[in-house]
Amino acid sequence: MDKYLLKRIRTEAKAIFRESLRPVNPYGAVKNFVRIENDQLILGKDGEKQNTLDLKQFDRISLVGGGKATAPMALAMEELLGERVRTGMINVKYGFTEKLGVTRTVEASHPLPDENGVKGTEAILDYLAKTNDKDLIISLISGGGSALLCQPAQGITLGEKQTLTGMLLDCGASIDEINAVRKHISAAKGGQMARAAFPATVVNLMLSDVVGDKMDVIASGPFVPDSSTFEDALGILRKYDLKGVPGSIVQRLEDGAQGRIPDTPKEGDSVFLNVFNIIVGSNILALEAAEKKAGELGYNTLILSSLIEGETRDVARVHCAILREICRSDRPTQKPACIISGGETTVTMRGKGLGGRNQEFCLTSAVEIAGLPEKMVVLSGGTDGNDGPTDAAGAVVDPYTVERGRKAGLSAVDFLDNNDAYHFFEKTEDLLMSGPTNTNVMDVRLLLVR
Repeated sequence: MDKYLLKRIRTEAKAIFRESLRPVNPYGAVKNFVRIENDQLILGKDGEKQNTLDLKQFDRISLVGGGKATAPMALAMEELLGERVRTGMINVKYGFTEKLGVTRTVEASHPLPDENGVKGTEAILDYLAKTNDKDLIISLISGGGSALLCQPAQGITLGEKQTLTGMLLDCGASIDEINAVRKHISAAKGGQMARAAFPATVVNLMLSDVVGDKMDVIASGPFVPDSSTFEDALGILRKYDLKGVPGSIVQRLEDGAQGRIPDTPKEGDSVFLNVFNIIVGSNILALEAAEKKAGELGYNTLILSSLIEGETRDVARVHCAILREICRSDRPTQKPACIISGGETTVTMRGKGLGGRNQEFCLTSAVEIAGLPEKMVVLSGGTDGNDGPTDAAGAVVDPYTVERGRKAGLSAVDFLDNNDAYHFFEKTEDLLMSGPTNTNVMDVRLLLVR
């Protein structure tokens, strides 16, 4: 084994991952899409379609929003608007803060909502309800916003909402499915903040953490027309055969499906007449930055897709099959090769261990590549720096990871069966520790072979 070469590849993988975060820095992303010239707010990048708003027509400008990346987005807007900003209210994950001026920050729990998130959301909704057509609302939305903007619908408690959210996370439901249900048990999601703010003008800036950048799915689309229905939400509960769903939630969904409760606002609703929805950052930008960095390090690069979904272990096995093909035939690209992919997979919980989808991907990969040529590395990391309920972004593995575990008395297969990748990698020292990044555009996966 060439230990020095393997160490070099691991170092290069981490460097590529770090570089992938640069263009999706939320502060810079906002400033790439928003600027002010002569009291005109210009929305859109140079050379692309732009919208312009005359700031003089508004009596009051305010910031609202929620998500893991919302604080640096708010910092960028406070700097751009200066004294024009009258007030601001945002919900962020614990620890994901910035030193802001007029914007009040509420720290709350993610992925399971808590009482802080409810109180912060209630304050935002109360404020929006008092605005008028002379108000300009700048909405700052990023991944995690669904859990952080979490006021339950009338008749549903926070505990009941937490119960269902946990069930959906554990059963392997996709983010689209989870958010479709969340919208219909919430007072804020699925365009309902737009309903509260009407007739104010809203500029809704979003950092996308969903596959395909579907605006109505990002943070469950608080200012975006909702394409899902109460009947869709009920269908998702049936699809995963969820048992023990709180009765108040089932009753609300059934009432909505039968027309006894108004559905979330849809495309064409007048509440969206003065809403500008703009995506300022997405997964593909991160992958393109990774591609550029890998090329500078001498790798032949290939971006597979930014749209990858599915069961984490299945996706990992497909990626490892590509690695083996490169070793065997230099296809789909020649060595030295760096294969890059993004998106967001799902984990169906079978055990009671600790980890996240990126760690699960890497532990599956470690088992798949065990014993192969030593000059390869697999990295999978969440761009927010937190993989599942852990302090790790993901992991970095190589063909000797399983052996290192075995020498420590650990069985990689047993830990995988228990969904306990974190504790395995803690012993093998393969965790990817980035700390909170204050951004969130799903995951970046890297396959490196020399």
